[in-house]
Amino acid sequence: MARFLSKDKLEGFEKYKYSSIDTSVLSKYVMHPFWDWCVQFCPMWVAPNLLTFGGFLLTVLNFLLFTYYDYGFHALTEDNVTNDYIPSWVWAVSSVNLFVAYTLDGIDGKQARRTGSSGPLGELFDHGLDSYSAVLIPTCLYSIFGRDELSPKRFFFVIWNIFINFYLTHWEKYNTGVMFLPWGYDFTMIGSCILLLVTSVIGPHAWHASLPGGLTPGIVFEFTLYLSAALTSQTVILWNIYKSYRDRTGKMRSFCEAIRPLIPLVLFFILSSIWVLYSPTDIINRGPRLFFVLTGTIFSNINCRLIVSQMSDTRCEALNGLLAPYALALGAVLYWRVSPMSELMLLAVLCLACSLAHIYYGTKVVQEMCEHFKISCFHIKPKIK
Repeated sequence: MARFLSKDKLEGFEKYKYSSIDTSVLSKYVMHPFWDWCVQFCPMWVAPNLLTFGGFLLTVLNFLLFTYYDYGFHALTEDNVTNDYIPSWVWAVSSVNLFVAYTLDGIDGKQARRTGSSGPLGELFDHGLDSYSAVLIPTCLYSIFGRDELSPKRFFFVIWNIFINFYLTHWEKYNTGVMFLPWGYDFTMIGSCILLLVTSVIGPHAWHASLPGGLTPGIVFEFTLYLSAALTSQTVILWNIYKSYRDRTGKMRSFCEAIRPLIPLVLFFILSSIWVLYSPTDIINRGPRLFFVLTGTIFSNINCRLIVSQMSDTRCEALNGLLAPYALALGAVLYWRVSPMSELMLLAVLCLACSLAHIYYGTKVVQEMCEHFKISCFHIKPKIK
């Protein structure tokens, strides 16, 4: 049976040591003290990965809730022909779920150190699931604004802005050997929790008021994300990589090897943008949720493979296998000018196939690491006295 982790990758994981720098004021002085307090109430028999997975399932639950009540993002449109309606309790529950998920994500590492079960599997498991949440959480927030404020096409590029920032953080570590934790993550998570909670009280229509200069909250939200990404994430990442070469503290890879992880991401961005912009049946407006999930799934797979290479200090893959069926589907859509129903069905089949392939990949990688290190993913192995 084919394996995803080669011998050199497993040997690389054996030598791996976590290195990070966190300069966020919110993280250092507010969240970490809070997490230190929370982890005291966690039983010692609870495996850290169980906390990580529990938090991820809460983000999935939020996504399913909004999928049920606002599948096509029509709930807040003026011409709501689908009669979609999001009850106030959904906003409140999703806010609580997101905060609990954020907290569990914050204490899993602390629980690992408490129980003496720290290891590369925990970090890989944590960041791998986070890469999937990169599409689930923003898609829930999209329901606050809806199609009238932000078209699905524009939101597609908002999601890609989030993907790029997430990916570049791991690309930065691939070249520097250090995880520079971005300031934006903690502020975004807390801000999202507050936004959902306030929406449950005042209602989502309050975010659709006109602002001075003809602006709307949706436009402000959109461009704030772009601006903050450029100023606090992307420029900082490039500076950190430059410093690692200047001071000779990083991996000192050649230029071609340093940018190699960017190839599958750039290729996927080009392919997905072509589909969105040139779809003969305007697929992004007819099946936005399916398209977002498909995009997020393939992105997560690309990102997970980068994390594996980065943590094992091995060469990153230049191509991703999921891009082959994606490119074939895109070629079929553009060449044969398929009917609206055919393109939607193709999107659904591709989404299901890629989701199953990604879940299989993640499951097998975890199994292979557990076998190699003789540990259990969701169970703490008793220490021999």
